[in-house]
Amino acid sequence: MTLKRMDNVLIVVDDLEAVKAFFIELGLTLEGETTVEGPLIGKLVGLERVRSTIAMMRTPDGQGIELDKFHTPNAIRYGPVDAPVNTLGFRRVMFSVEDIDAVVARMRAHGAELIGEMQYGTTYRLAYIRGPEGIIVALAEQLG
Repeated sequence: MTLKRMDNVLIVVDDLEAVKAFFIELGLTLEGETTVEGPLIGKLVGLERVRSTIAMMRTPDGQGIELDKFHTPNAIRYGPVDAPVNTLGFRRVMFSVEDIDAVVARMRAHGAELIGEMQYGTTYRLAYIRGPEGIIVALAEQLG
């Protein structure tokens, strides 16, 4: 059996509207949104009395980010919102962009915080930004 592809990454959020707006500003599109609930969903995710709203975001090349707002049971915050990059667990998602300076400026104008930036030789420029709910997004621009 061979791995075929990655379908999406899940991010559990509290303020679904703010996080959707952040990713739309970054360049993703909202593919769809729905509320799911009931015993089958609970059995799948290992929780009881689940009710959540899911928004599926897509990158221009079709990759998915699933945003999930739990109504019941309430989501649990584990650690600080502004946890550093070396915190255990999934910490960031990276996107390839054109004109990293323009993307960083646009995202900062919409409330994102610049964590840091660097140039990797003559091949890439990188920047880390923090968006709503502490979500870390890495941006990579291929040079030349």
